[in-house]
Amino acid sequence: MKKLVFSALVLVSMFSCQKEDANVTPENTPSAVAINKVSLRGCITQEMHELDLKKDPSLAKRMADIEEYTKNAMSQGRIVNGVLEIPVVFNVLYRTSTENISLAQLQSQIDVLNKDFTATNSDINTANNPYSSVRVNVGIRFVLDQVIRKVTTKTVWYSEDQFMKSTANGGIAATSPTTKLNFWVVNNLESRTQGQLLGYAQFPGGASSTDGVVCGHYCTGTGGTTSAPFNLGRTATHEVGHWMNLRHIWGDATCGSDLVSDTPTHNAPNGGVPAVGHRSTCSGAPLEMYMNYMDYTDDRGMYMFSIGQANRMLTIFGTSGSRSSFR
Repeated sequence: MKKLVFSALVLVSMFSCQKEDANVTPENTPSAVAINKVSLRGCITQEMHELDLKKDPSLAKRMADIEEYTKNAMSQGRIVNGVLEIPVVFNVLYRTSTENISLAQLQSQIDVLNKDFTATNSDINTANNPYSSVRVNVGIRFVLDQVIRKVTTKTVWYSEDQFMKSTANGGIAATSPTTKLNFWVVNNLESRTQGQLLGYAQFPGGASSTDGVVCGHYCTGTGGTTSAPFNLGRTATHEVGHWMNLRHIWGDATCGSDLVSDTPTHNAPNGGVPAVGHRSTCSGAPLEMYMNYMDYTDDRGMYMFSIGQANRMLTIFGTSGSRSSFR
């Protein structure tokens, strides 16, 4: 499925299979422990990208070409018009009936993405936002296209292995990754080097077989198996931002660059919910955009994209963009 839509509604089909493990107590499952272990947001997208660069030397050139195209397109104002509709395929990998999250919880994640990417989220008008002038409606809509479920014996999925994306390794292969956003929901996500994870994504330019977003069920959508402070679906908003070529707002370096002109320099990621007026220690001590989806704050602390970020995301869907096949 690929198209730009302006007013049409699309019928979607959803497939599911159910299997319960009555011998496992939800409170004792690895994923239940995982919810309690994650107290500070962490995203390994950049680290996964660096691993991909080591595996595939040609990726650096493709990424450089994408960056050059992005800079040129943004400077010339050649941005996609209208509303881009993106079909989402949820690939749910579960060990217990609790981890086999409901269709309602998955739909709640679609609802959050639609609100966050159209600036209709209930907290968009939060008071005391020093960057209210650059908050933006990105103009992208998400539609639940399909749900694929698979029972597993795995108690943990390691990001470095990417086995959740491989049928041969017990996962689920991507469905039409050049025209659909694949969203893997796993029972327990970890990094071998950084421990427990909420999620990660693949930047544009990588292999289509691994393209998409991965999140633990414990931070997917709202309600259900989610737990505060990651219970508002913003982990997916953050990861889909990466999938659309956004970098962390601190540029993954002390006072680094996120390649966007209207976001201030951050010295490091923010956790929790920073106090109003929080400033960077970088040159000029700028007010940080800690309410931005690409920071590391709690779900309730992030509620906006900037105009520059929206332009950068929309560029990849342009006629010659890296994700033009989604048009």
